[in-house]
Amino acid sequence: MTPPRRRLAVAAATLTLAALTTSCGAIGQAVDCTQVSQEITKITNEYSSSLSSAATDPKAIEKASQETADKLKTLASKYDGDLAGAVNDMATVFESIKVDDMSGATEAMGKLPEIQAKAVAACG
Repeated sequence: MTPPRRRLAVAAATLTLAALTTSCGAIGQAVDCTQVSQEITKITNEYSSSLSSAATDPKAIEKASQETADKLKTLASKYDGDLAGAVNDMATVFESIKVDDMSGATEAMGKLPEIQAKAVAACG
């Protein structure tokens, strides 16, 4: 995989983690937000590890991205409302990471501020 593609994949994981950690990690937030934040941290850490081991295999990156999206969807199914919606939106970002067309991932990552705002509203 070319370095820009790998950087994009890593950026997606990092920005997703930062978005939910920022929105749900503040003192006094609901337990749901704390639990979601911890689970997303775990999922994105697993994703980052997968990227490290699959650096030379583009299809493995796609597989790791899809597995991450599936885990996020499973997590979202445990909640409802805007919090579930924000986690599902994050799953969409990971689903869009395709080796042969990174424009979809780039476009989806542009929606991360909107996803973060949605998570903040759900946790606020």
